[in-house]
Amino acid sequence: MPAPLSRPSHEVTPLYGEEFAADPYAVYERLRRYGALAPVEIAPGVGAMLVIDYRAALDLLHDPVTWSKDSSVWQDTVPQDSPVLPMLRARPNALFSDGEAHARYRQVISDGFARLEPHQVRQIVREVSDQLIARFAQDGEVDLISKFARLLPLLFFNRAFGLADDRSELLIQGIAGMFDSKTTEEAEAADVAYTRYITELTQAKQRERGQDLTSWFMDHPAGLSAEEVIHQIVLTMGASYEPLSNLIGNALGRMLVDERYYSNLSGGALTPRDALHDVLRNEPPMANYSAHFPKRDVYFHGVWLRAGQLVLVSYAAATTQSGRAAPGEATGADGSGGGAHLAWAAGPHGCPAQQPALLIASTAIERLTAWLSDIRLTVTYDELKWRPGPFQRGLVALPARFSPVSPDHVGGTPWKSPSI
Repeated sequence: MPAPLSRPSHEVTPLYGEEFAADPYAVYERLRRYGALAPVEIAPGVGAMLVIDYRAALDLLHDPVTWSKDSSVWQDTVPQDSPVLPMLRARPNALFSDGEAHARYRQVISDGFARLEPHQVRQIVREVSDQLIARFAQDGEVDLISKFARLLPLLFFNRAFGLADDRSELLIQGIAGMFDSKTTEEAEAADVAYTRYITELTQAKQRERGQDLTSWFMDHPAGLSAEEVIHQIVLTMGASYEPLSNLIGNALGRMLVDERYYSNLSGGALTPRDALHDVLRNEPPMANYSAHFPKRDVYFHGVWLRAGQLVLVSYAAATTQSGRAAPGEATGADGSGGGAHLAWAAGPHGCPAQQPALLIASTAIERLTAWLSDIRLTVTYDELKWRPGPFQRGLVALPARFSPVSPDHVGGTPWKSPSI
């Protein structure tokens, strides 16, 4: 007999707090007793069903007939001050739309990224990497998360969307502040900064177009309104920041404890690309997301779900269903342990910028390790702390030590830039 319609119970498992952050994979293993889907809580009072089975995840992600991405009805059922609502609130963008609207928004984003030439991406990443490394190169020690991984994506996107480097600090205050704020006041200040940044960006491009993503979004044949353009920019920056910064940080964490990446980091048996694939397979930077809502009551992989009920996909649990390689243990040609993964999601809502993301992350890591080739962690991998939260998988800090590097000249980068 089919299971009854799923409903919250006292057995729901929280996907937040220090215990979950410390070892989410142990939590996923306990959840497997429920089958393909498990009841969870993503914030106090906010329940969801979590897809933890690989086949079930693919079935959901490839079925836009049964599932909707529109959260507008669901969001009215949760506390309006819930910390997870900003990540799940409906907006007129490619992430929270269906059908023709989704196709239209997504095409704008996909076509925009397609116009970014790989050599342009590499050049921007090299230059902003140099800027960041110059700030700590003489110190001999650094937290690679706060000083590199969480800043580099924002400096890159500031340029890619068409503003000068002197405006990047406002973007950092906005996006980084929204993700990392600990109080309501900090969150509100970050929101003000981000709104100001987006306003400056769009006004600048309305006055004068350039060879940048903002201009391409504005001039796309889809004919987005000014409001729609803003929503796609906000989505592209916001949806890229957390996964990309975590991808860089998590990959560096695994590289620095795995001897296969170096006798020195610029000449090891495995490459930064291998480390990225290792992370995507074994420590995906977005662990649980892809919010979907059944369009009608549906029996799905052994569970009845109500129309409009929040269902999330656990990329981490589904991908590691058949096993997971710990740092330093991964095997296979790319160092990942082999096998497919869902780190980019899949189906019509799969990440539209997979190759640019890999290129940005790999170039950044190559640049860092080329100049700081003896860099090492100052703690063991097991001592590293993870940021709490139901969605992302990212390190709090990644403390490292290296031989100091001095600038070639005042105001310059800490090196004569080679071609890497």
